[in-house]
Amino acid sequence: MSAERVLTAFAGFMVLLSVALTQWVHPGFIWFTVFIGANLFQQSFTGFCPATIVFRKVFKVKTEREIALQQNP
Repeated sequence: MSAERVLTAFAGFMVLLSVALTQWVHPGFIWFTVFIGANLFQQSFTGFCPATIVFRKVFKVKTEREIALQQNP
């Protein structure tokens, strides 16, 4: 799985988690959802997301470009 797909799955999971925490733990967790949305918004313009750096360094996930270059040298 590419870094881009891992990031999308992670973002979706975090949104669902934050909504569940807002519903069942404390309404203040809505700010967690806002933070996730703001991070996704800025990532769409800048291409920078700290979670991708973690996925690449810790879990050795490759980008789609790296995977394509590896398959077609």
